[in-house]
Formats: sequence, structure tokens, C-alpha cells
Amino acid sequence: MIREFGFNDLSYLLTGASWTFGLALVAMVGGGLLGLVVAVLRVVPFKPLNWIAIGYINLIQGTPLLGQLFLFFFGLQLIGLSVDSWTAASLSMSIYASAFFGEIWRGSLQSISQRQWEAGAALGLSYPQRLFNVVLPQAIRISVAPTVGFLVQLVKNTSLTSLIGFIELTRAAQIVSGATFQPLPVYLTAAAMYFVICFSLSQLSQMLERRLHAAR
Repeated sequence: MIREFGFNDLSYLLTGASWTFGLALVAMVGGGLLGLVVAVLRVVPFKPLNWIAIGYINLIQGTPLLGQLFLFFFGLQLIGLSVDSWTAASLSMSIYASAFFGEIWRGSLQSISQRQWEAGAALGLSYPQRLFNVVLPQAIRISVAPTVGFLVQLVKNTSLTSLIGFIELTRAAQIVSGATFQPLPVYLTAAAMYFVICFSLSQLSQMLERRLHAAR
């Protein structure tokens, strides 16, 4: 039965938006932890580890996110592992994010002057101490803007998970549109919700940049 777009539909879209934000948050945390490892492997003075990290980044960045979603959701079932859409989406989005975070943070680490490394060595600091106590705090300031910029893209990329049955904001909008036959107000509302999430992230980025700049 066709109905008018109303409060219940808006509530359903808000629920979808919360799942979109939750999935992006999981991908940010999981991808961030793995991405930090990838970034460190890219800069350590040991070529085999550099090659492993480069191969991982090229593999993940060189394949579409949709293909990775299908691989986790459908491919794992071929080897007897059944996963739901949330698990498949979380794993694939985290791995996808880790490759980009790794490159963003690698660039930030390598942008720090070599003299900072040399100064740490002159103080008798070990390589891990120089990395985490001297270089990393400076690299964080540089990486804020590109990191948040990628997070905005990550939020919008969660819409692809609707193709494996995960009900986030885009899928919720499709369901409501099919029930109301009013696609224009439904998708405009969904677009406004995406804008609020992404604009909030951009504002957060500017606030963090101001605070980190003031702390220098």
C-alpha cells in the first residue's frame, strides 16, 4: 500500500543514518589501527617489510571496494564461513580504509625533516623512541586534514554496502522510496543527512587543526 512520506519514514532514515555513521566509525577504528601498522612498515629501514606494505597497499587500492565487499560476503561462504552483512561490511571497509590511512600517514611521517630523526639519535633514542616520541607527534598535525578528508569519502562509500543487504542510509532510502513512491523528498532527505555527517567531520577537522596549530 502506497503511503505519504511521513514521520515514521523519517525515523527509519535516521536509523539508517546511525548505521552509516556506526559503520564508518568501525572502519575508522579498525582501518586506523591496521593503517598505522602499514604506515610504520612503509618507513622502517628494512626493505622486506617495505615491500610487504607496498604490495598490500597496491592490492587494496588497486581493487574496487565493491569487489572486496562481495569477496567477504560471498567468497567466505565458499570455504564454509558464513558471515552476515554487518561483519562483511565492517571487515571490508576496515581493510579498504587501512590501505589509504597507511599511505596518508606514511606521507606525513616522511614529510618530517630527516634532521628530526638525527636529533633524536644524537640524544641516544632508539628507532622506536624517535618514531613515537619525536616524529609521530609532528606527523599527526600534518595528517589531520587528509585523514578527515578520507573519512568523508568513507562515509559516502558506506552506501555500497547496500548491495550486500546491509541497511544503511542509502538502502533505507531505497526501501522508503519503494513504499511511498516519492523518491525526490526521500532522497533529498537522505542527501541532507549525508551532508550533516560529512559537514560535521569537516568542521571537526578545522577545529583539530586550529588546536594542534596553537599547541605548536
